[in-house]
Amino acid sequence: MDEIAAGIVSSLLVSAALAAAPETSRAAEVRPVLVGGYDTGGAKIAEVPFTSGATDSITANEGLYVGAGVSVLNDDRNIEFLGAVNVKYVGIHASNGNVEWTRVPVDALVFYRMESFRIGAGVTYVISPRLTGSGLASNINASPDNALGGLVQADYLLGKVALGLRYTFLEYKTGGSTSKSDGVGISFGFTF
Repeated sequence: MDEIAAGIVSSLLVSAALAAAPETSRAAEVRPVLVGGYDTGGAKIAEVPFTSGATDSITANEGLYVGAGVSVLNDDRNIEFLGAVNVKYVGIHASNGNVEWTRVPVDALVFYRMESFRIGAGVTYVISPRLTGSGLASNINASPDNALGGLVQADYLLGKVALGLRYTFLEYKTGGSTSKSDGVGISFGFTF
């Protein structure tokens, strides 16, 4: 794990340690959070032809993600830090072969909160991106480098639930080539 990933993981561990401290020792509110969503966009990284003549493709930002992390809300309840470790996946499945695009994004965002809305920005660090194929698609196999990118997100707040839109700025590098992974997504969060 390189320095950036170690820094992000360290920040999440410090936040988790703060969550374990007695309530009277801090002014911030620290709570666990579950997140999920679906992202689209980015450059096409795989295309699979079917025997019917149709094709399907996967783009670099595409995928369903789920994760868990921590929310730290300041005493004035107007600034919130959200850190989460996610698993992101998309696949094409056919009777004669499969293609899967998997990765582990670690997200860290800072939000400005209003009563029922929050807007924020932060970073995402994608660990272990892997594109694999099997069967007739076994020639598809790539392991891009870990990648650092940016996030902007706006959420509507309904009690403990957050529903929103986000935009990812990211680029994957494989050998000497790059693939843009910029794209939009929908997000969901539940804070305990």
